[in-house]
Amino acid sequence: MSGVKRWIWQEKDYPHFRCDTQKIEPLIHEISRRQGELSVLSRFLGSDYLQENQLQTLVEEVFSSSAIEGEMLNRSSVKSSLRRQLGIDSVRHFAPKDRESSAVEILMDATTHYDVPLTVETLHTWHAKLFEADTRRLWSIEAGAFRSQGMMQVVAGVVGKEQVFYEAPDSRDVPNLMDEYLAWYNATPDTLTKAAIAHVWFVIIHPYEDGNGRIARAVTERVLSAVERATAPRLYSLSRSIYARRKGYYRALEMTTGYVERADLMEITSWCVWFLETLRHALDESITSIGYVLNKAQFWDRHRDTPLNERQRKVLNALLDRPRQGSLTTKKYTKITGTSPATASRDIQSLVEKGCIVQEDGTAGRSVRYRIVGDFGEFKV
Repeated sequence: MSGVKRWIWQEKDYPHFRCDTQKIEPLIHEISRRQGELSVLSRFLGSDYLQENQLQTLVEEVFSSSAIEGEMLNRSSVKSSLRRQLGIDSVRHFAPKDRESSAVEILMDATTHYDVPLTVETLHTWHAKLFEADTRRLWSIEAGAFRSQGMMQVVAGVVGKEQVFYEAPDSRDVPNLMDEYLAWYNATPDTLTKAAIAHVWFVIIHPYEDGNGRIARAVTERVLSAVERATAPRLYSLSRSIYARRKGYYRALEMTTGYVERADLMEITSWCVWFLETLRHALDESITSIGYVLNKAQFWDRHRDTPLNERQRKVLNALLDRPRQGSLTTKKYTKITGTSPATASRDIQSLVEKGCIVQEDGTAGRSVRYRIVGDFGEFKV
């Protein structure tokens, strides 16, 4: 240890974290409202749509949690493993262990067994699963056991000019630190604030040689499932939002752990705010996505008797599936369908006459653009 930089775990008040409730309470209320809105929206989804959305959310959670650490899983393998775990597909043959199935098992355990105490044995089991099928490493990992090689540093940079972003507690202290962590975890009511603290506290201890971020996110998923008393897979992915904002993720950790010097390291409001804002972002993404699904269903319900050719149906579905991809133009129509500009123009005019699309105000001639008729940014009950 250099002795120059002081890390959060070296503070005399550690681990008595403090957070400004006046700054996080508004975020917590917003998140609770969005959770309720998402729950209501899910009731309008048909069983097939609901199952597919739940499945895709789990795929994103597993894939993104690994991607944050640079571990790129195979999406198709993740999805196949999830379908088996959820009982969508029956297992008719022996499925060999791979990284994808192991990651799926960790997530499913975290999100379904949240109502029992979290133990060292559970964490070790998760950690062992992370590496049981990883044959790509050139060095061995102490899988399923706390690290035992003294201090651990998080280092980046070229050889000879490395930069220490974090230094974790000595491995000899890890068992006691984890006992303290688990005692707090199991005695603390499940709240969004607990989810934020459980995540960063685990990262601070850094109990394993590798895989700490993925295990921390599994613990976070466990708390969130407990908060919602989840009886089915959730419809939003926190890890996907963390991955999308991963620069901010590492910056928020640096602001908290001691890499960025602060007068009061026990005050972790900035981390809690970042965590909650990212959770809100995950919920917003899901609400918007489900809104598109429901709007698409409403659109085709209105036009179930409208005579349309296959080209027109293909274009309308493309617009409904990707409403953020911009307006419809003749050029886009020809690209989607592979038809000629003349045919595209006739098809578009027919769609206007049938009330499927409308010309956008202020556009005309070669710059004319069209949009789907209706409000497709927000589902209207």
